[in-house]
Amino acid sequence: MSNHQKRLSVPNSWPVERKTATFTVKAGAGPHGRDGVPLLIILRDVLGYANSKKEARYALNQDSVLVNGEAISDEQRPIGMFDIIAFTEREEYYRVFPDEGGRLALTPIDADAADGRLAKIEDKTQVTGGETQLNLHDGSNLRVDDADEYSTKDSIVVGTEEKEILVHFPYEEGCLVTAVRGQHAGEIGKVTDITVTPGSGSNTVTVEGDDTTFETVEEYLVVIDENFTGGSDSSEVQQTSSTGDDE
Repeated sequence: MSNHQKRLSVPNSWPVERKTATFTVKAGAGPHGRDGVPLLIILRDVLGYANSKKEARYALNQDSVLVNGEAISDEQRPIGMFDIIAFTEREEYYRVFPDEGGRLALTPIDADAADGRLAKIEDKTQVTGGETQLNLHDGSNLRVDDADEYSTKDSIVVGTEEKEILVHFPYEEGCLVTAVRGQHAGEIGKVTDITVTPGSGSNTVTVEGDDTTFETVEEYLVVIDENFTGGSDSSEVQQTSSTGDDE
């Protein structure tokens, strides 16, 4: 199977220029499914910390690049929404957050905020032993003894070291959300109304932001709190001018 990915056909969430070269690196197997962005693209095309795949591999082999608390050596490891990327030698920490249009961007955070990652509960499954498994948006899962307090569409903060639930954000009217897909991707606001659609159709949600009110479907929303919006002190990391291929 080819390790090449045509730039013109990458998902809209990938932060790459599409017309500067024909190919880019292909994401490997891992979390986030098709939307996962190869770590190489983050290191080379977004941050400019490497000029080539060879340089990226050397940097990753130093165990100084952590994703959700784990040292990563595979430059094709998929990176996606709400992942925490830490550069320990630089003492730099970033959260992957959806920008307007659904494109993934890096939001600088402090070291304390890097201790947990946000995750949306997609569904719950009963497993052997009476425990309940929470299946999360990135394909990972977490087992809990008592899952009655957790519902699908809720969000949780999972510790990057102990992999335990640190905070729980219920999905309900009045909660703060961000749209991660659709024409309102990247917009943030509070849920003012949830309209239940009979049958198998998606429920529609009215979200009121600072400057506008919009409607979208539940599947496009993730519950957050003010700590995950980046705040006024953080800024999007701009994409570098690198147009490197996958070499």
